[in-house]
Amino acid sequence: MSTPKRLLGAAADGQPMTEQEHLDVIDKCVKRSKADEIEINLTSTVTGNTRFAANQLSTSGMTNDVQLAVYSAYGPKHAVVTTNDLSDASLERAVRQSEALARLAPDDPEVMPRLGQTKWAPVNAFFDSTAQLSPGDRAKAAMTALAPARASKELQAAGFIITYAQSLSIGNSAGLRAFHRATSANYQLTVRTNDGTGSGWAAADSQDWNKLDFEKISSRAIEKARASRNPVAIEPGKYTVILEPQAVGDLVQLIANYADARQTDEGRSPFTKPGGGNKIGEKIMDERLSLVSMPNDPLLLAQPFDGDGLPLTDRAWVENGVLKELQYSRFWAKKQGKTPTGNASCLKMVGKGTQSLDELIKGTTRGILVTRLWYLRQVDPRTILFTGLTRDGTFLIEGGKVTKSLRNFRFNESPLFMLNNLEGITAPERLAGTEQGGDVAMPAIKVRDFNFTSLSEAV
Repeated sequence: MSTPKRLLGAAADGQPMTEQEHLDVIDKCVKRSKADEIEINLTSTVTGNTRFAANQLSTSGMTNDVQLAVYSAYGPKHAVVTTNDLSDASLERAVRQSEALARLAPDDPEVMPRLGQTKWAPVNAFFDSTAQLSPGDRAKAAMTALAPARASKELQAAGFIITYAQSLSIGNSAGLRAFHRATSANYQLTVRTNDGTGSGWAAADSQDWNKLDFEKISSRAIEKARASRNPVAIEPGKYTVILEPQAVGDLVQLIANYADARQTDEGRSPFTKPGGGNKIGEKIMDERLSLVSMPNDPLLLAQPFDGDGLPLTDRAWVENGVLKELQYSRFWAKKQGKTPTGNASCLKMVGKGTQSLDELIKGTTRGILVTRLWYLRQVDPRTILFTGLTRDGTFLIEGGKVTKSLRNFRFNESPLFMLNNLEGITAPERLAGTEQGGDVAMPAIKVRDFNFTSLSEAV
C-alpha cells in the first residue's frame, strides 16, 4: 500500500502538512461518503525531542505522524474510525468502516448536527524558529544545564526538551473547513544534589524557540537544588504561602474542570446554588482576580476553535472575583436556550495591583515559598478540595528573606478557598508543565491560611 509522497518527505523538511494538503484529504473523504453526515478531523505533527539524565544526553529523536478520524452519522446513529494511513485505499476503508459501524450503533439522544462554515479570528501560533530546529540546537540548549552540573561535581541534571510543529483541520459535509497550525517548545529541568537532599525544578514553554532563555531556566533549577539541601522540618498547619506560577496553575486550572454548565445545572458542581440554579453573578474569589480565555493573547496563542469547529472567542469566566460564565456545550446550550461557549483551549489568571516575586517575599514576615505541586488527588468535588504534595524546592521565609530549606508537605486545599485568601499577586507567565494541558498563563500569588496537613519524606 502506497503512502503519499508528502508524508514520506515530511520528516526531511520538518514541516507538518499544509492547509491545501489537509483540504485535499477532507474533500476525498467527503466525496466518498454515503452517510447522512461525515466529519473529518486530521492532525499532522512533527516532534523533536532531546532527553538527558545523570548529566548525560540520553536520547535525541524526531517523529512524524498523522492522525485521521472519520465520523459518519445516520440520523442519531454515529461512529468514528481512526487511521494514520492517508493513502486512497485507506481513506476508502476508513469511510466505509465508519459507515458500517454507525449503522450498528445505538441512537445517541444528544447528537448534534455538524456545523457549517463558521468564522473565527485566526491565531498566528506557528514560528519557524521552532519548526526548523535541528538536533544540534536542542543539544546546545541542554548543555546550559549539563555543563554547569558536570563542572560542579555535586549536581545531577535530568530533563527534556520537546518541540512540536503541528497542523490540524476539521471538515465536514455541512461545509465546515477549519485549519490551524502551531508550534511549541517545552523545556523542563530537574537538578538534584549528589547527597540526595536537594532538588530544584524549572521550566518554560513558548511557541517561539527564540523566546526561551535556556541559561536562565537552567540557573534557576541549579540554584534551587543547592538552596534546598538539608531541609528542616516545621510543624504542619496553616501558613502564609507564596506559590510560584507553576504551583498556582496546578490548582487554579482545576476550576475550569468544574465550571461546566451541565454539571452545575444537574447539581454536580461547586457552582450549583443551594436549592437549584447556579452562582453566576456571585463573588467566588478575591475581587482583584479574573480568569479569562483569550486565544490571541500573546502569552497564550491558542487554537481559535474547539473540536466541533465552534469559534472560541474571548471569555471572562470570572471577572473581578465574580463568576460571569460557565462552559456550555452545543447540546446543553440548545437544551437550556443558551449560546454555546465551546471548550476553552486556554486559561489565564490576571490580577490588580501586581508586584514582583521578590516584593512578595520581602513583604512576608513569616511564610513558606512553594516551587510546584504534584500528585494532586480529588478529596471533595463540591468544593474542589484536593490533596497533594510540594516538590523540588520548598523554603521558609522569615523577615522578608528566604532563610531555610524545608521538608516537603502534604496539603489539603481548594483553589476557591485559596483565591479568597489573597494577599498579593504578580504578573502572569506562560506555564510549561500543566497536568490539565492546554495553553495556560498564571501569576505567582501570596495567600494566607494555606493548609498543610503533614510532612512528606520525598525530596
